[in-house]
Formats: sequence, C-alpha cells, structure tokens
Amino acid sequence: MIEIKNKVNCCGCSACYSVCPKKCITMSEDEEGFLYPHIDKNTCIECGLCEKVCPILRYQQPKPKAQKAFVVQHRDKTVLAQSTSGGAYTAIAKWILDKDGVVFGVRLNDLFEAEHCYVERAEDLWMFRNSKYVQSKIGDTYKQVRDLLKEGRVVLYSGTPCQLEGLFQFLRNKQYDNLYTVDVVCRAVPSPLVLRKYLEMQKNMLASDLKDVKFRDKYHGYKYSSMSLFSNNGKNYHEGIDTDVYLRSFFSGTNIRRSCPVCKFRSRYRRTDFTIWDCFNIDDFSPELDNDKGATRILCQSARSIEILKELKTEMKVFEIDPEKAVRGVKELVSGPSLHPQRAAFFADLNKKNAAEVFQKYFPITFRHRLEKQARLWSNRLGIYKMMKKLFKLVHGDREVKR
Repeated sequence: MIEIKNKVNCCGCSACYSVCPKKCITMSEDEEGFLYPHIDKNTCIECGLCEKVCPILRYQQPKPKAQKAFVVQHRDKTVLAQSTSGGAYTAIAKWILDKDGVVFGVRLNDLFEAEHCYVERAEDLWMFRNSKYVQSKIGDTYKQVRDLLKEGRVVLYSGTPCQLEGLFQFLRNKQYDNLYTVDVVCRAVPSPLVLRKYLEMQKNMLASDLKDVKFRDKYHGYKYSSMSLFSNNGKNYHEGIDTDVYLRSFFSGTNIRRSCPVCKFRSRYRRTDFTIWDCFNIDDFSPELDNDKGATRILCQSARSIEILKELKTEMKVFEIDPEKAVRGVKELVSGPSLHPQRAAFFADLNKKNAAEVFQKYFPITFRHRLEKQARLWSNRLGIYKMMKKLFKLVHGDREVKR
C-alpha cells in the first residue's frame, strides 16, 4: 500500500484514490490544507495498485523530441477578456466539443473551491477560463475520463503537469487515440486552506458575500493582472502582486505545496499534446498581438496538436515561433520555486490566529508596496513596463516578495 512518509514525495494527484478497487483510500486535508491519501488498513487488500499508478514512484525521465512553438490570441473579444492569457484553451476545447467530445477543466464551485469537472456544451466553457491560483480537487474525473474513452467519446483533459501524469498512470499508460491533453506551465500550487482564510478575511472587509473571484483579472490590463473580488454589495476589489496579500503569499513561496520545489514533472518535453502558458514578452514574437489583451505561448508536444492549431486559425490568430526562443528564460518550465524560510511559521500562525492578523504580520502593505504598484500601473499605461521591469531586476535581482 502507498504510504506518505515524506510529504515532499506526494503531489496530491489522486491517482491512488482513483484506482483503489476497495475504495479504502480517501484524499484528506492536512493542517496546511493540502490533500494527501489516507488508507483504511482494515479494508485494504494490499493489491499494490496505488503504488503502481503513483506518478512519483513510477516517474520516467522524458526524452527529447521535435517540437513546434506558437503564440496565439483568440479572435473573440469576450473570450479574450475572460481568459487569463490568450484564450487558447477555449479554442482547443471548442474543437473537441465540435466532435461531440467532452472537455475537462477546473472551475470554482459555489464555495470558491477549485475542482475538476467536465462540460459538453461550448456555452459552459466560460467556467474554465481564468487561472485558479489554488490546488484543484481531481475528484472522480480520472474514472470519468476512463469510462468516456471506453465509450468511444473524444475527451480533452487539462491540468497541471503532475495531474496529467497522474491521469496517464491511472490509465496505465494505455494509448487512447481519442484522448487529448493540455498541461499548463505551473509555478506551484497554493493551499486551499490559505485561500479560504483569505476569502473570509476579504468578505469581512467588504462587509458582503462574494459573487465572483478572479485570480488573474485583466482589470488593469494583461501585463499587470490583478486579484479581483466581486461582492454582492458592489464593493469590488482589484489589487495586483504588490498589494494583494494572497498573491504575495503565493509568489514568495509561502503558501505552496511542499512537493512543488522538487516537482519531477518540470520539463520542456512532456507527454501531453499541448503545453501552454503566458507570453508577457509578446513583443519579442509578434508586434501584432502586443495589445495588452493577452497572448498564449504553446509548445506542441505531438504531431496532432500541430494539425489542430492549423484548423484553429479561424478561431485564433496563430503565429509560429522558434521553439528555442519560446522556452528561453522560462524558469517555471524546468525548475521550481523555493519555499519561504518562514513558511512553517506562517501556517502555524494561520491555524491559531485571525487571518487578517497573520497576513498583516507576514505581508504588510507598506508605502513601498503602494509605490511599486503605481509605478507598474503607470509604466504599463505609458508603454514602458518592459523597460522598467528590466531595470527593477537589475537593481533588486530576481527578488520575490519579502517582508
């Protein structure tokens, strides 16, 4: 049976939970809010399937292969505005749905919990747009994918690299011609517990329940996206990486899962069809798409993904770029962030004290942070954001948020 002796060695993909024939594995939150498998030893038959499908235990180094790269931007203004970057996933998903397919993605449920689910109608794809900066619950979606594939349905599944590896291992690495996959370049996954505490704090500050949450809203534009909260009383909230405490806890490596810094699945070469991520430096590739509306960078990991993009030129503006240039400088593709030195203290305090007090202690909003926010906003409006960002890195180095 699978046993988590060191939490660094569990990414929470739920493959073990999904494969258990006796249903004796549950995914339960630990004190940091992350899901880990727990086994009922009284009902376990020690079949070993949970170990056989663990992507970390069964990890194999990917082999280099030929790739093509593209930058894209959706032609539909509404889709583009609702998307974190260029709307690529919506276009790929619609291609699947047009073939009577089924599309799996991540939505926020009524409690603002991130969870995987599937849709069969194009009008429901909106729920998969916009990044979710929190680890999602896989639930029973691996089993749903397997059953749909056996029925002959065309299926698209998206998620983080570890979630896709979990799916592949659950399917026992069987090749399904009707399964298409998209992985997103992932910095790390934040804690659902931290998000719950943060949202409760914000509800108190706004004196209202929330009706929507967007982690990468284009309220201030694509190049300076914001955490946006929309309340029932109309008092909305829009703050960026400088002045939002949740974003700061994420980008500083404070609220992320322990396995993320040593993630085995960071690689230029992956088993999915598409690897997608942001393209903030779009002016290096396509001046036409440099309109602060958002653009997606794509690495095609399979021959069929290239053919799909050719068919999607009516849905998106598609420009082929040099693969070497596409991946240059993209650290998240191949290496993980560091855990913040005060991460353990942060979680200990969060479980004992008022959330507002804890966030204020570890991520106070100072005059410097407000000044940095205004500098980013104005440099973006004046079209000199890229130059100012390079200057900032030159002066401060690649500094993450520090107290």
